[in-house]
Amino acid sequence: MTFDIRPVRDGDFFNWLPLFASYGNFYGTPVPDEKALLVWSWLTSGTHGVSGLVAQNDDGALVGLAHYRTFARPLAGGTGLYLDDLFVNADDRGNGIGTALIGRVTEIAASQHAGIVRWVTAPDNDEAQVLYDKLAERTSWITYDLTV
Repeated sequence: MTFDIRPVRDGDFFNWLPLFASYGNFYGTPVPDEKALLVWSWLTSGTHGVSGLVAQNDDGALVGLAHYRTFARPLAGGTGLYLDDLFVNADDRGNGIGTALIGRVTEIAASQHAGIVRWVTAPDNDEAQVLYDKLAERTSWITYDLTV
């Protein structure tokens, strides 16, 4: 399988939506139309700070996505890129798409002089962790969420 990694484009919405919805379903977080449209506006407006990449196969189908944003690192005196969302169609996994998406985010981080690419995953996402453990260092940090 061959594919290209590229930024999302305005005309990608209806091909991006099933990927994003599948990603939400994977984590037990349904993506209603209103949420999808809001996130899409963030990705395409350039004013919200979140950017998106997609993996497109030779047939023109989108088979993977990555959403990322810059964050400040005060103690490091620099910035990093936070990989918010990474998803590859179940049927297309094992073809290097996840690796390529993370690789492209890493290239973008380097071009922006960011010192790190950071992401989190669920503790039971064993399949993804096999890949992540090959590409990055697992940290000992514990994440907290305080709902507002």
